[in-house]
Amino acid sequence: MLGFELSPPILLSATVLLGTVILRTIWLRLILKNQLPPGPRRLPIIGNALQVPTERAWEVFSEWSKQYGDLMHVDAMGQNFVIISSPKIARDLLDKRSAFYSDRPHFVMANELAGYGESFVLQSYNDNWRKQRRLVAQDFSQSSTPRYYALQEKETRILVRNIVDNPASLVSQVKLTIGIIIIRVTYGYYVQSENDRILSTSLQAVENFSHLITPGTFLVDLFPPLKYLPRWLPGTGFFKIADVWRKTVFDGAHAPFEWCKANLETGKTLTPNLCATIIQEAGGELPQDDQEKLIWGAGSVMGGGLDTNISAALTFFLAMILNPSVQAKAQSELDAVVGTDRLPGIADRSNLPYIRAIIAEIFRASPSLPLSIPHVVRQDDVYDGYFIPKGAVIMPNVWHMLHDPEVYPDPHSFNPDRFNGLDAAMEEVKDLVFGFGRRVCPGRYFAEGTLFAIIATTLATCNVLPGLDEHGREVMPEWAYTSGDCVPEGLQAAVEASLGTG
Repeated sequence: MLGFELSPPILLSATVLLGTVILRTIWLRLILKNQLPPGPRRLPIIGNALQVPTERAWEVFSEWSKQYGDLMHVDAMGQNFVIISSPKIARDLLDKRSAFYSDRPHFVMANELAGYGESFVLQSYNDNWRKQRRLVAQDFSQSSTPRYYALQEKETRILVRNIVDNPASLVSQVKLTIGIIIIRVTYGYYVQSENDRILSTSLQAVENFSHLITPGTFLVDLFPPLKYLPRWLPGTGFFKIADVWRKTVFDGAHAPFEWCKANLETGKTLTPNLCATIIQEAGGELPQDDQEKLIWGAGSVMGGGLDTNISAALTFFLAMILNPSVQAKAQSELDAVVGTDRLPGIADRSNLPYIRAIIAEIFRASPSLPLSIPHVVRQDDVYDGYFIPKGAVIMPNVWHMLHDPEVYPDPHSFNPDRFNGLDAAMEEVKDLVFGFGRRVCPGRYFAEGTLFAIIATTLATCNVLPGLDEHGREVMPEWAYTSGDCVPEGLQAAVEASLGTG
């Protein structure tokens, strides 16, 4: 008879190992299950479902943290949420334990019904995600982004001329310029106007996404069996929303890719660009599986770039209107370092610490994703004596971390001087804003370059002033944002050329 026998030492070791695993599981599940992080009192069955905010949740969680601490537990219909309000805890868990804190929650509405499940932003941490990320990350590394400086500088100079000519078009022109840049470097397609179908579809997909990942927006995420209800029943309107949004995100990801691929050989596709580079490296044709990964990976890059850059750029204009002394100090730095004989370029960034501080303060004051994008823990864990159960949704409250008065005195004021010119302090902010662990945004350096170009070009050539009403009176905006996407509400500006716009 073929077989083998375990020697007593090996058998003993295996028994001890198995026993250790069993005892640890029992210890975690039975002994520590009642040692969850503190949080608001839960109701039977529904937990805290009625308390989960659907608007400006980061501010509500920030208030709760004053009572419950920097590691807080919330239960919504049996789903565990752990809200982190401390950079140290976020790094300890999401960075240092990234091997099992890098998964994403499964949003029924987003992943299944609305068609966002193939995006690497929401994909589970697996081989498919790793391959998809590798495809898109190579083009936006710190060493690769300088090849796009000329494009970023050219388009931001056009932006400045356009908003000087028509200040009322500020918001639409910012969206157009950032759309031109992002779509050009991703697909080689040059957006012609703000009504361009590829741009408008992409912007709508980004707006839909911001709603999809907001806690409590859709009841089906808290109670998944609702997805099995007949569509004709009252209260199932989310199906119709999902159908529309599914088509939007599909078209937003596929249309520009198909255009890039179809026009690559004719020369109509502008190069270099992400998709063209990968297609050409594959000899002109990708295997279908790799092509789908690239389609959704490129769509994720485009969506993330639009969201982050639009929010930050509009926050810049808002901050300059409300803080003329900051504007004047930045202009003085530009005059002293760059002079008035040429326009600043992205290569000047290392010599302009105050402009860098403005960028960091923009990210600090108004992070585009105040709750980041949630993670999920893959196994039971213990932190500081608290039990974090497998499958818990981990939500880093980045907004709270960046508005902690112990770290950032007078946190609601816009003050680039708070960094004292120290790049380490500025990097601390950006590290929180651009994600954690293995889920860090791959387009970070490209996004920073675009924002620098907009800020430096605008301040070198213009004065940003409050907009005027129909009677010619200044309209001072408030530091207020639309719920869910951190875009300034009702922003009006008068952008006046100071030295000419080149």
